[in-house]
Amino acid sequence: MKRKTASSTKKGFNQKKDVRAIARERVGPVKPSRPIPPPTRRKKPKHKRPPGEVEE
Repeated sequence: MKRKTASSTKKGFNQKKDVRAIARERVGPVKPSRPIPPPTRRKKPKHKRPPGEVEE
């Protein structure tokens, strides 16, 4: 007897996903709870700058 693989099985209806998709259409994208700072502010530099070097 052959086993059914995940790709050969039929995907069923997921009500939870469908309801969320409809809500996203009506309401629009959800705004973030807090703003995400730009990468330059949130990441530390990989290498320390030598003393005396001027930052642009």
